[in-house]
Amino acid sequence: MIQFSGYEKTIKTVYEYAQEQVFLYWNECSEAEKKALLDELASIDFADIASLYRTALKPEAVGLDFTAAPYISRAKDESGKSEWKTAKKEGEAYLRRGKVAAFVVAGGQGSRLGFDGPKGAFCMSPVKNKPLFQIHAEKIRKYSQKYGYAVPFFVMTSDINHEATCSLFEQNGYFGLDKKDVFFFPQNMLPSLDAEGKLILSGKNSITKNPDGHGGSLTALRTSGALDAMKKRGIETISYFQIDNPTVNIIDPVFIGFHLRAKAEVSSKALIKAYPEEKVGSFVRFSDGNEGVIEYSDLPKEKMFAKNADGSLTFAAGSIAIHLFDRDFVERITSGGDLSLPMHVARKKIKKFASGELTEIDGFKFEKFVFDALPLAHKSCIIETVREEEFAPIKNATGIDSLETSRDLMVSLFRAWCAERGIAVPARVKLLEISPLAAVAPEDLDSSLVIPDQVSVYIG
Repeated sequence: MIQFSGYEKTIKTVYEYAQEQVFLYWNECSEAEKKALLDELASIDFADIASLYRTALKPEAVGLDFTAAPYISRAKDESGKSEWKTAKKEGEAYLRRGKVAAFVVAGGQGSRLGFDGPKGAFCMSPVKNKPLFQIHAEKIRKYSQKYGYAVPFFVMTSDINHEATCSLFEQNGYFGLDKKDVFFFPQNMLPSLDAEGKLILSGKNSITKNPDGHGGSLTALRTSGALDAMKKRGIETISYFQIDNPTVNIIDPVFIGFHLRAKAEVSSKALIKAYPEEKVGSFVRFSDGNEGVIEYSDLPKEKMFAKNADGSLTFAAGSIAIHLFDRDFVERITSGGDLSLPMHVARKKIKKFASGELTEIDGFKFEKFVFDALPLAHKSCIIETVREEEFAPIKNATGIDSLETSRDLMVSLFRAWCAERGIAVPARVKLLEISPLAAVAPEDLDSSLVIPDQVSVYIG
């Protein structure tokens, strides 16, 4: 057993849990490097790690006692249109009182896109090739202008991209936002494990970890002090979204209005699935009456393909990670410290330090999903949205949900906005981009706008 003064308890724990492989390069480390490794090990809950490995070997079965969750459908008649208009007015009034903050989960890297850096730094807009962070920041600038208050922007990063994200904003003048209105904080990290349940070295004196998933965002809001900052600003509602969706309507008065009318603690947007196996979670209502989401991989085949009498999918409402959380709700469910959400296991290739270099091995990564907090709400609300209006995620290098499909959806959205305002788009135009600073909704466009007759058009 190795020795190091002041760390006897940590060292003993490591050996008790048979994780002494972390000391493989102990004799090659300096005193400072040894201390850094022991400090990292001291922060690990080894009993929890052992439990996670048992979960990885034998995942808990998903309870089958649930039905499809009800949701508010898009307005199809005059009565529905009136209800949506009323919700919009109530949402706008609430926004003018300065009660909503924007919260983006941006802890991931762009590696799956062939990009070395934070995913939020990935450049993608159709004409100007703006990075995702700039698109969202410019939307927030426009919302602030529309509703008469500085909408605060909370950005959750991770250990692997926190510094790069902060630097990107600083180098770009916070994309026009006031520095005091932008808050960065990293999410928590969890150790990854190899196929035998052992901790993995990322270096001679460091442990391989992965972000604890978007479910860790709610705990991070508390531990980072973000909830306190919101409270001081009078923020009551948190608009949650993910970095990879450039068309998301971050501050949506209609959504907010329905959330308020339902007196909900959590509200969600639902997308009608394009086909039964689409890789989005399904909104469900459990036997206790609470609503939540079942991951697509956990939805039994008979439920996945089940249909209603009219031929529509029974479990048609898919989750696209757009939510409203009451600040009081987040405070309540995190008041005991760490939020106890189910841990999801992913078997993935993980980099391991061995013989002086990094190699790939099979292992387990663990993460929490934010939608697992939905059943904790006393009251929730789900409303339908449309793919063409606010779901153009970039998750893959090619194919479905790629840069190409996202750009195409953006161009189609901007064309639809012009059509709604009676603005002619010449046939020659192939690429059209409307800056969020010009419009975040069709109503923001001047109907007298003239689109130039050229292949690529940017409206700024």
